[in-house]
Amino acid sequence: MHRGLMAQRVVRDVDVIAHAGLDVDTFLEEAMASISRAVPSVAACVATVDPGTLLLTATRKYGDLKGRDEQDREWGMLEYGEVESSSFRELARQDVPAVAMSELTAREGRPSRRIEGFMVPYFGFTDELRVALRDHGQVWGAASLFRGADSPTFDADDLALMASLSELMSTGVRTGLLTRVASGAVPTPTGPAVIIVDGAGNIQQISTGAEERLLDLVGNETSAEATGVIGALVGAALRFAAGLTDLPPRARVRSRSGQWLVLHAARLSPRSDGGGGEVVVTIDEARPPEIVPIVVAAFDLTVRERDVTQLVLQGVDTKEIAATLHVSSYTVQDHLKSIFEKADVRSRRELIARIYFDQYVPRLNTAIGPDGWFASV
Repeated sequence: MHRGLMAQRVVRDVDVIAHAGLDVDTFLEEAMASISRAVPSVAACVATVDPGTLLLTATRKYGDLKGRDEQDREWGMLEYGEVESSSFRELARQDVPAVAMSELTAREGRPSRRIEGFMVPYFGFTDELRVALRDHGQVWGAASLFRGADSPTFDADDLALMASLSELMSTGVRTGLLTRVASGAVPTPTGPAVIIVDGAGNIQQISTGAEERLLDLVGNETSAEATGVIGALVGAALRFAAGLTDLPPRARVRSRSGQWLVLHAARLSPRSDGGGGEVVVTIDEARPPEIVPIVVAAFDLTVRERDVTQLVLQGVDTKEIAATLHVSSYTVQDHLKSIFEKADVRSRRELIARIYFDQYVPRLNTAIGPDGWFASV
């Protein structure tokens, strides 16, 4: 089949599955299988990110990368701890959110540390096509395709196709995050999980329950271990502490059990003897104020629809919403109809439950602890 016709078919396929209500893992497996027909590669990796900070929240690997997680910590440190024009954070700002490393290297006239210092020695990959998954100005994921020395480099057609799929892939990831409802078998550690990491990203100490939390960050068999997420947090924390970025080292993550977790990292001050300077990573269950913004964003609401939703969550009735927003009650009803359709609910009550309670329902009969949160059982 002609490349142009194949590319059109892939776009149609990804469009269909992006709007099919699939969970993230299923969507990505089907999307990457379709993409491989038009843009062959020896390996691929797709990451989900927190749209607020663009920090890594999970990775799925395909082809020659599947099951090869030994270098994930170093990758996370490289991606988030250093400044490079090909980083996903930089791509997210570009008009075209995709780049082929071979083309970028030729344009910049210097070798890429990402390729020459990491991909070639560890995996034998000599070219990488990177794309930030972005729709409506928000980035929900990132994807990389890889080729070796015995394959041609990615060309302009490959780059154009992947750039054109950015929005559809982002839609599939964004909606897929909302399909998983928390199960009853959720980890119940006592308090936040705490991990002490040195400046190179190596775990030094770990608190009770932290291992369970780390395991909950891993999805299906295509998912990588959580070391990449930890490495990304550490790299971001070091840059933040040095004043090189204003994005906090923080990420909201939908775990395997369906819970929303909040991961945060902070660098400790070095001691007078030159020691110390470790990074503390905490993993805790997200509270409603932390969840609401990302869940509402995942519904792809307009600015006005978000205003209406915020007032609904506060228990404000239609007449009061109209007065607050200086619109008619009929306009509010139109907004609510659109909101209900996007959130796949039929009433205010269902909307509130969808946003607040899907991960808490399995534990509604659990006792409340001294901190006002669900006690461990």
